[in-house]
Amino acid sequence: MSAVSISAESVKLEGELILPVDAKGVVLFAHGSGSSRLSPRNLFVAHILQQHNIGTLLFDLLSQEEDRHYSARFDIDLLTQRLIAATIWLQAQQDTETLPMGYFGASTGAAAALQAAASLGTQISAVVSRGGRPDLAGEAALQSVTAPTLLIVGGADYGVIELNQQAFTSLECEKQLTLVPNATHLFEESGTLEQAAQHAAEWFLKYLK
Repeated sequence: MSAVSISAESVKLEGELILPVDAKGVVLFAHGSGSSRLSPRNLFVAHILQQHNIGTLLFDLLSQEEDRHYSARFDIDLLTQRLIAATIWLQAQQDTETLPMGYFGASTGAAAALQAAASLGTQISAVVSRGGRPDLAGEAALQSVTAPTLLIVGGADYGVIELNQQAFTSLECEKQLTLVPNATHLFEESGTLEQAAQHAAEWFLKYLK
């Protein structure tokens, strides 16, 4: 594991980059509002991806000062800019410049992942959303995404299921909507986060090329 510091405009974003030997690609994590690079759920998913020889970059989308402001946590355009900045940084690193790249977004981070994927086009090979709010990406961005996209939603996450179904119909790329039985929004039920992580790993293994 290597600690990294990513410059984005006037702030430094702290993160951790883990690259397995013979990594098939690298996935950038976009966490949800009120969370950070230390999100235990994202760390769990990242560990599963690493076991499949997929590199991971978990980083803070906001500085500590920005994160104190509630509005910044829901500023999808700002979060998108930060994710794109991290992607550009990763593309400039010797160890990762040739690797296929994907996004894993949770909650509001999923909207940022989809907006960034729409902006960067074929530079992004795959997108996975877990318990996300892809609807917040907006209709125009959803229709512009070219990367194969997997939406994972808890089967008991009522309200969010419907929002994902609406976003799913707007996506024009290769896509899949997967419900994890009995899971609520945070996938706290026994075995549900493992299922979500496995779905994500299979998607990235298929499309990170």
